[in-house]
Amino acid sequence: MPAKRILVVDDEADIRDLIALKLGSAGFDVSVAMDGNSGLREALAGNFDGIVLDVMMPGMSGIDVLHALRQAEISTPVLLLTAKAQERDIEAGFAVGADDYVTKPFSPRALLARVNALLMRN
Repeated sequence: MPAKRILVVDDEADIRDLIALKLGSAGFDVSVAMDGNSGLREALAGNFDGIVLDVMMPGMSGIDVLHALRQAEISTPVLLLTAKAQERDIEAGFAVGADDYVTKPFSPRALLARVNALLMRN
């Protein structure tokens, strides 16, 4: 069985690299994007099993990317990753179609567990 494909979109290189390393070491085929615009292009062009998407990025936010994906009828499971922990921010993420929401700082092991759970449900 081929490895599950995950797209990681985050403008912070340290976080993006940490997530890619953790997911890659768990056997996932990981692609990365540095901002919302490139993340949207990758998500639309690729056939991903899951997406880890930062919310606060320059240019196109993760919320805008997710909204565009859902408008394009892309139903790939999306885990939003953000420093925004206010209830209204979490509600906004789920309102546009997020499947899960993790706040920074986060545990890489817990993030991996959430990605695995997300993929098992879909």
